[in-house]
Amino acid sequence: MPQKKNPDMAERTRGKSGRLIGNLVSLLTMLKGLPSSYNRGLQEGKEPLFDSVDTVSAALKVFAAMLPELVVHRERMESAARDPQLLATDLAEYLVRKGVPFRDAHAIVGKLTASGKPLNALSDDEYRAASDAFGPDVHEIFDIRTALHRRAATGAPSPENIKRQMARWGELLVRE
Repeated sequence: MPQKKNPDMAERTRGKSGRLIGNLVSLLTMLKGLPSSYNRGLQEGKEPLFDSVDTVSAALKVFAAMLPELVVHRERMESAARDPQLLATDLAEYLVRKGVPFRDAHAIVGKLTASGKPLNALSDDEYRAASDAFGPDVHEIFDIRTALHRRAATGAPSPENIKRQMARWGELLVRE
């Protein structure tokens, strides 16, 4: 039904990843046991290979038609991303930067999240009661834009990395 506006095809494509991973494992297992001179066992690789090619080709056709019609509701996305509990790992990393072992930092943040109070609503006293490593700068963690900029490792979602990957893929796709 063309009037439907749900992500059914994206969801179904995501669901196919299990079969594709199974096909990959099947091929890798077959290749692992391949003797050095007798390669007739490779015939068994045709079915998972062709199934994977057909599945990925169909998914790419659907996504090529779907993505130009995609509407991003920026305000709703930003609202959802403002949930301070999403930055619990950042809070643990903050403690690690202050010299707390990660295992301990994880336990401290776990207790803070278990309080049921949003992490950005805790007072300085509540933070210090949990650990002496917390300072007045702890509240700076709860800015989502700053948190994204901190994620600058290879493959991480910092704005700089995203721009670099978009430019890279733009160049690759134009060449095709």
